[in-house]
Amino acid sequence: MTTTTGTYAPRPGAAPLPRMIATQAALETKMLLRNGEQLLLTVVIPTLLLLLFSSVDIVDTGAGKAVDFLTPGILALAVMSTAFTGQAIATGFERRYGVLKRLASSPLPRWGLMTAKTASVLVTEILQVVLLTLIAFALGWSPHGNPLAVLLLLILGTAAFSGLGLLMAGTLKAEATLAAANLVFLLLLVGGGVIVPLDKFPQGAQDVLGLLPISALSDGLRDVLQHGAAMPWGDLGILGVWAVVGLAAAGRFFRWE
Repeated sequence: MTTTTGTYAPRPGAAPLPRMIATQAALETKMLLRNGEQLLLTVVIPTLLLLLFSSVDIVDTGAGKAVDFLTPGILALAVMSTAFTGQAIATGFERRYGVLKRLASSPLPRWGLMTAKTASVLVTEILQVVLLTLIAFALGWSPHGNPLAVLLLLILGTAAFSGLGLLMAGTLKAEATLAAANLVFLLLLVGGGVIVPLDKFPQGAQDVLGLLPISALSDGLRDVLQHGAAMPWGDLGILGVWAVVGLAAAGRFFRWE
């Protein structure tokens, strides 16, 4: 009796790492866009703030149109809401429900999961930026400056907030992450130069607040888009430091369960 070679040739083993990261990033993006609470935080709140404060004279934003001052800050807020607040809360509860524990048993490494989550955040932010930019143009926004500088600020801001969000989600309990992430969001909304100019605060407070990632991102975007600055190296440097420290700490201390 003769035997023939079967048609099927199983090849057990892990998929290539880039494919694993891309698949996980696509899943993370779908989950984020289907979550009503996440959409409220990442889309509805920034949009309402832009519409409200651009239309009603509530805060003195200095000379010029209010929308020219507010739009860069709202873009920075959108980055923070997605990369930090939303990601920290979602990842914290994934950790609580054992999702991350199961992922830990897969071939996907810890840094691969973080890369996938950051890629998902970037996709969401592109949608946010497009939406907020269209609304700002409808309100009479007149941007200036170098698009490359804006891109660098957004990328470094995303990396900084993503690292800090993952660090919080990977070290605190889910309930503590929920409370802390929302509290930080509210505090930085008021004190991060998003809506209220930093020069409205005392000088000592300005020096401290200016070192925060939200302040560096909003001020950097404002320098470029409102004042036409070429490259805000100081703000880029602050964001770069936060990005390196945040991602390194998240990679070191992140716990899967």
